[in-house]
Amino acid sequence: MKKVILSLAVVLFSSFIALPLRFTKDDETKAQLITRLKDSKSDLLKAVAGLTDAQLEYRPAPDRWSIIDCVEHLTIIEKAMTDAEKKLVAETPDPEKKKNLKYTDEQLIKMVEDRSQKQKTPPFGMPKHNYASPADAINAFVAQRDQVIDYVSNTKDMLRAHIYNDPELGYVDAYQLLLFNAAHTMRHIKQIDEIKADPGFPK
Repeated sequence: MKKVILSLAVVLFSSFIALPLRFTKDDETKAQLITRLKDSKSDLLKAVAGLTDAQLEYRPAPDRWSIIDCVEHLTIIEKAMTDAEKKLVAETPDPEKKKNLKYTDEQLIKMVEDRSQKQKTPPFGMPKHNYASPADAINAFVAQRDQVIDYVSNTKDMLRAHIYNDPELGYVDAYQLLLFNAAHTMRHIKQIDEIKADPGFPK
């Protein structure tokens, strides 16, 4: 489980610098998390709405991702993050570690969404092209995100009390692992906008 969380964290946090920490109330942050998950889902759907299969599958270069590659990647990473989350919250909570956290939620969001920091996707996170159509890939993302939203909306888990000590990044909590999903989506929406702006993008 630690290897899974580490690999996911490296994807999103490598080269980031820790800053001072501030806290808000758990009930407030839970509502904020649900809003971010819903809004980023909506923003992604808006970004792909009305696009043809040719547009969704267009690659600016042979070594660049298409829009639908981005969508599939998001689903793969989010499922892996969800599996890691389940294992983390099954462990004994240790809220005393909270004082060791190095990132505020705001700092985490800014870091992950920043596309000036290029990240190398690990093999497990690469698009597999397993869907029969782009629509199927989009539907898979929606289904995965809805599962996460449902979990956050109904869970009694103490997300702020389940904290993992990453050997490279230091301490992050279970709430922040979920927050990755929303920020990661916004990061790739920016990539989708870049693809749409490419001169060769189908009209």
